[in-house]
Amino acid sequence: MIGSFVSIAVVTFIGILPIANPFSTAVVFLTITEGFSEARRRRQARLACIYMAVVLITFLLLGSLIMNFFGISIPGLRIAGGLIVTRIGFGMLNSKPENEMSEESRSEAVRMDDVAFTPLAMPLLSGPGSIAVTIGMATEAEGVGENLAIVVGIGLVALVSWLVLRASGKVVRVLGATGMNAMGRIMGFLLVCVGIQFIVDGIQNIVSSPAFWGPALDAIRG
Repeated sequence: MIGSFVSIAVVTFIGILPIANPFSTAVVFLTITEGFSEARRRRQARLACIYMAVVLITFLLLGSLIMNFFGISIPGLRIAGGLIVTRIGFGMLNSKPENEMSEESRSEAVRMDDVAFTPLAMPLLSGPGSIAVTIGMATEAEGVGENLAIVVGIGLVALVSWLVLRASGKVVRVLGATGMNAMGRIMGFLLVCVGIQFIVDGIQNIVSSPAFWGPALDAIRG
């Protein structure tokens, strides 16, 4: 039981962290909080990570409701989520991260008094890819225990993101441009693997479904 709980939490952590990519967000964070005091910058980092966790946990709890409302099947969600995550991963491999801000958006963010929710929490830390993975995890969760494990995984991502943002200046100086690029490519590769696995699982669900083979078998029998 404990092993399963830890396993689900770790899988959630590994699945969401590369998409949230706090290392890439750290560069943006430094830019848009350039005129902030150190205390204010730390507060913005803390609030951004809290908002990110709240957004993802909300989609975790409401995932089934959203799917039922729009008539989305679990295999369909897995394939769609896999395509989104794979696209983000390929973008990071090509040095064009999904959460990269345009110069216009960056300039507008610099003039904002509060940047914790927008653009830090959304769309940088909890964008479409993170939400898709969270809902996908929600569809596979059975019982309160597994959902709680996913919440723990989300909490760990938020914690790591907070630590990275809080030490953003040091992180950027230590890694440098080459290190940041390498980190982005590694996370991009992991995302491609996660996305492809989502797609494979979705296709397997469809192919193994009696509804998929039923019409063909009926035609053969007829």
